[in-house]
Formats: sequence, C-alpha cells, structure tokens
Amino acid sequence: VQLQASGGGLVQPGGFLRLSCTASRNIFRMGWYRQAPGKQRELVASITSGGATNYADSVKGRFTISRDNAKSTVYLQMNSLKPEDTAVYYCNARNGNYPITDYWGQGTQVTVSS
Repeated sequence: VQLQASGGGLVQPGGFLRLSCTASRNIFRMGWYRQAPGKQRELVASITSGGATNYADSVKGRFTISRDNAKSTVYLQMNSLKPEDTAVYYCNARNGNYPITDYWGQGTQVTVSS
C-alpha cells in the first residue's frame, strides 16, 4: 500500500490546517501519527473503514479525522492549533487481517509558531 500525504505548513497559534492522505487501495484503518524532536512517535487520530474513530487526549475537541472510502483518502482537520502540536505528521494505514501490517507515508511538517 502506498500512501501520499499532503498539507501541513506553518501556522500561527489558534490557526488551522488540513492534512490529506490517499492510499493506493482501501484499507481497514487509516490515521495520523506525529513525532516531535526528541520525542517518540505518537498516534494522533485514526479511523476505520466503518467510521470508528480514536483520538489522542491532547487533540480531542480540536482535531477531526474523516475518511472518504470511495477515494481511499483520510483527512485530518486541525483547529485551534498550539505550539505543542508542532511535529512531523505521518500518514498511517493498517490492514485488518493477520498478520497486522503498518504502512507509512512520507512525513509532512506542521509548525505552529507566531
């Protein structure tokens, strides 16, 4: 599975950005992870093909993940951005069958700064 991500950039605190990621085929779960300098990669949000979502506590109420199965595309709408959201964001896809396999897109930088 190939993943093509887009979006990201520089935004002021309180601003918004939208990330998109298109997969080469539909897959069970898609989502976004992020990695800040000196920190481990962490799950930001994920969504299954059935629409079940999962969010990191730090982004609940500010970020919204959605999915268009017809386009094999996942979106991450990020509102009320904070400096601590600054990180490289990675698109992730995971199959739903054994063996569980993770696929990764190229990272996209999100910088929240005034």
